Amino acid sequence: MQKNSSELRKLHDLLENGFVVIENVLCSEELECLTNEVNRIMAGERSDPIVAGDGPERADDEEIATFLRSNYSICDDELQRMLSRIRHTRAQNLDTSWPVEIGQVNKTFIHLPTLFDQGMSQRIWNLLGKATSAAGLPEQPIVLDLVRSVLGADRVLSDCSATSIGPHTDGGAWHVDVPLGQLSERLPDFPLTTQNAWMLDDFSEENGATRVVPGSHLSRRKPRWSGAELEGEIALTAPAGSVAIWLSNTWHRSGANRTDSPRRAILCYYCRSWIKPFNDFRRGTPAKLAAGFSPTLRYLLGWSATAPVRG
Repeated sequence: MQKNSSELRKLHDLLENGFVVIENVLCSEELECLTNEVNRIMAGERSDPIVAGDGPERADDEEIATFLRSNYSICDDELQRMLSRIRHTRAQNLDTSWPVEIGQVNKTFIHLPTLFDQGMSQRIWNLLGKATSAAGLPEQPIVLDLVRSVLGADRVLSDCSATSIGPHTDGGAWHVDVPLGQLSERLPDFPLTTQNAWMLDDFSEENGATRVVPGSHLSRRKPRWSGAELEGEIALTAPAGSVAIWLSNTWHRSGANRTDSPRRAILCYYCRSWIKPFNDFRRGTPAKLAAGFSPTLRYLLGWSATAPVRG
């Protein structure tokens, strides 16, 4: 289908600048429903944090703990929960070791914080297995058409989560997304993944709107892991109900929230079908729930998009 001038402009901006912001995509009813469900789940997981289990300790656990402490702003309770999750997953995998030290392990294989910024900020992992109202976001036509144009028709969802950047927090570090962190420079000259943020609150300079460096994807380099101010950086500001889309090789980070309120969003992360997704949706989504999803969404989540058992 031929694109109209507005669609071509959005695609041009995304490929040329590394990002595009589309305002007022969600209606007020959709926005209210999503916000209420995200708030409910976050409140429940904060009061009763999810820990699936534990597993045997190993000699390299202290090295893992040191890495987590130095790379993520987490409290001791969250650190212990992360270590429990890592040990539990390791036990499920027959106590199989990673072949490299923790700092070189693909982040797809590691549990990341649920509570961060010393507990002021929060994520909901595996959102589509918990929030029925979010099921329409990954296949929203405006966004999915742009994703198809960038990644090709055969693309899948790598992750879908919600995030709340807490009040009076300093923001995150500049980065590019998985799997680019593992690659040597120069990075590929074509996008492997795209990220988008559905804004549940107004995104502003003051409340921690995502910050990007326009055109940085063209450098084919990775930024230094730091929250320092960079030349040319901008905030992706827009009213609640809007969506920001960026190429995952565009340098980006969450901004500092200087307000008294959280800044909330739902993140949908897409990848080419030959890249291992960040989340295993087929294990994390109840089969009864997935049966009610559209075929398009099920494919995005990995149904008929993973290798079969052969022979």
